[in-house]
Amino acid sequence: MDDFITLTIGKKKNIALIAHDGKKAELIQWCQNHKSILEKHFLCGTGTTARMITDKTGLPVRGYNSGPLGGDQQIGAKIVEGKVDFVVFFSDPLTAQPHDPDVKALMRIAQVYDIPMAVNKASADFMITSIYMEKEYDHDVINFHKNIKERSETL
Repeated sequence: MDDFITLTIGKKKNIALIAHDGKKAELIQWCQNHKSILEKHFLCGTGTTARMITDKTGLPVRGYNSGPLGGDQQIGAKIVEGKVDFVVFFSDPLTAQPHDPDVKALMRIAQVYDIPMAVNKASADFMITSIYMEKEYDHDVINFHKNIKERSETL
């Protein structure tokens, strides 16, 4: 059994949009600036951010719970399920966040599943204008079935 399996991110991306309170206006403006690209994809996000993006840009964004109420973890679960394959998270590095462990868990799960994740406007700009936004992208992730089997045999 191979150590890695290849997964494909489709042409139509499942994009999660998240922003801390101090960065919501910046993310909304970013969404407005890239509306012609974003409207070709499925969008979701944490509660308040999703609602504000839809209200201000007209883009349909499926909302989950607010970050402090488990929204970051819901997005992480969607990554595990293969239903989120691109994350734009405008985080505020200068303000303490009560749900910081949830944010770290989301970032970790994006890394584990090799999901592109922009954490600021510059990285989001580079990613949204990438040639991979218009085509499928194959990426290798840990073969979790093999990993679980091997761990269960050694514990």
